[in-house]
Amino acid sequence: MLNNITRAFNFNAGPSALPLYSLQKAQTELLDYKGTGMSVMEMSHRSKEYEEIHNSAISLLRELMGIPADYEVLFIQGGASLQFTMVPMNFLASGKKAGYVLTGAWSEKALSEAKMMGETYIAASDKEANYRNIPSFEQIKYQPDTAYLHITSNNTIFGTQWQDFPDTGDIPLIADMSSDILSKPIDVSKFALIYAGAQKNLGPSGVTVAIVKKSLLAQANNKIPTMLRYSIFAENNSLYNTPPCYSIYILNLVLQHVKESGGVAAISKINQEKAALIYDTIDNSAGFYYGHAEPNSRSLMNITFRINNDELEKKFLQEAKQKGFVGLNGHRSVGGCRASIYNAVPYEACRALKEFMVDFQQKNS
Repeated sequence: MLNNITRAFNFNAGPSALPLYSLQKAQTELLDYKGTGMSVMEMSHRSKEYEEIHNSAISLLRELMGIPADYEVLFIQGGASLQFTMVPMNFLASGKKAGYVLTGAWSEKALSEAKMMGETYIAASDKEANYRNIPSFEQIKYQPDTAYLHITSNNTIFGTQWQDFPDTGDIPLIADMSSDILSKPIDVSKFALIYAGAQKNLGPSGVTVAIVKKSLLAQANNKIPTMLRYSIFAENNSLYNTPPCYSIYILNLVLQHVKESGGVAAISKINQEKAALIYDTIDNSAGFYYGHAEPNSRSLMNITFRINNDELEKKFLQEAKQKGFVGLNGHRSVGGCRASIYNAVPYEACRALKEFMVDFQQKNS
């Protein structure tokens, strides 16, 4: 309960659940941030107070992810969808090719945007199997003159996730981590660029985080519009123009919560426990529920499943909604059911979903 308001079991795929701690902190500071007499939404992005928020968010992200010193942390607008264009505009040089691994709809969209900027190729794909697997490292085929290899680390629509990442050698590895950043420890040094829309694990929509290696920045094309250059954001600490101040403020509160919860390793352990509750229910249902992703590619963030009867599936989603479960419908392009269990979704919500699923099966078998 928060001010006599009952919190929903929020399984939305994005925008999604935020930590209660962060929401309560924002609530107390909404009208008067630290004695300024202003909300963060009202103050200048050039003020000392906002600058502290901005730099704190960068510092916390560096600490929590172990980001090396030779990387820039940038705050950009436009979501991951703008990154689909910015990446090739900056890093797909003439005479080079960009390799894309297709693991779902968002990697397809990233490839589609890159095709308009230069030469591309599909390095690996699981499309023929309806994106049930993440391709193996051996299936990735590199072509000569590859500018970079692009992957999508977690796939919200199909519920698959890279369990480890390929060693691409001298080829820069670029990853869209919008839906699983901060959900588990990763080795940032494997990547030349990581980008992520905030609205899954980092905060509200409105800000996109980009973590880019300085040596890659040095190779960027600077003959493109100013606000599409990563170098402009890096040179100006993401303050060349007015940033999405309030989104960054909430992001900073979320990062504080992650740190106080024991860091990314502790969050990862809880995420594994949450996912096990639901996957075990699916696996032990004797086929009543069945998952889309193959077990070795299952996502810890987005659990996609079906019921082997269309009418029962509709009934399941209707009854779930009546009991306070929000966002369990699968993506409109594929249907079915999906439980998005990002960092801020509590263990208790996943346990309640498990109990509902078991009860529903017992009543409808």
